Amino acid sequence: MVATGTPQARAAAPGRRRVRSGRVGYLFVAGYTILLLLFGVVPVAYALWLSVTNSSGQLVGLGNFTRVFADYRFGSAFAHIGLYLTLWLISLMVLVVTLALMLHGRLKRTSAAVRFICYLPGAFAGASSVLIWLILLDPVASPVGPVLRAVGWHSAAQVVAPENLPVIFTIIAFWTGAGSWIVIMYGALNGIPDEVIEAARIDGAGALQIALRIQVPMLRKWIAYMLILAFAGGAQLFVEPQLVGTASFGQVPDDWSPNQLSYQYAFVAADFNGAAAIAVVLLVLSLGCAAVAVFKAGLFERGHS
Repeated sequence: MVATGTPQARAAAPGRRRVRSGRVGYLFVAGYTILLLLFGVVPVAYALWLSVTNSSGQLVGLGNFTRVFADYRFGSAFAHIGLYLTLWLISLMVLVVTLALMLHGRLKRTSAAVRFICYLPGAFAGASSVLIWLILLDPVASPVGPVLRAVGWHSAAQVVAPENLPVIFTIIAFWTGAGSWIVIMYGALNGIPDEVIEAARIDGAGALQIALRIQVPMLRKWIAYMLILAFAGGAQLFVEPQLVGTASFGQVPDDWSPNQLSYQYAFVAADFNGAAAIAVVLLVLSLGCAAVAVFKAGLFERGHS
């Protein structure tokens, strides 16, 4: 037995602290790991199994995939979501980063109030946000009705026409989701050492050059992280088109997005295998895009930039 206070005990103390720290770390992640297994890994494995079997549990290979690919609704659903994601991700990347840079720079005195105002819409649940926007986009009931009528929209049906939906859903998503990302980007900008910015100023760099050549490159991991989560959330769009379709009395088809189409397969046609095939396609697309973002941005590399 080694007595406390001896040189041997003092040498062994850091090792014991590391072991205890490691155990505490495992305890912290244990809850998340269990939930991830129950509500992430197991459902994915079950969807994979359903996607390659039929209703009798017999393996059918890629039969379910070829069947849903041949569905005339499949291409249009993915085209809709592709256009929406393009608009959503570009607006998110450009506007969020620009607003965060402005708040961190020229608007620093009022940035706390502006960040709070930007964050407020995110407090609304997704469904309630859509209902608010349904009122705002109705030229009869909306406080901005004169503006809508001035651009030629005189009824809600004209506003929520299917060709306008990607833009409308982009506005709703930005309104509800951009505020929290502005706060996160602002925090990331605070992490850039002042010495780096000061050295650039001494070298004669202006605000735009500092933003484009120093701050944005040093934010690239955060931007990649934002795009990964936004893509994953946007690809699963369901509530917005479903509510707009109901409010417009069927003007928006109930298979507008892939998630809606999957819902139709599962709960209207009772074809859970076809629904699982669509879910797996969405999963593969999301993982593929996330992998590209991770490797391009060096998301898991050590270092500040």
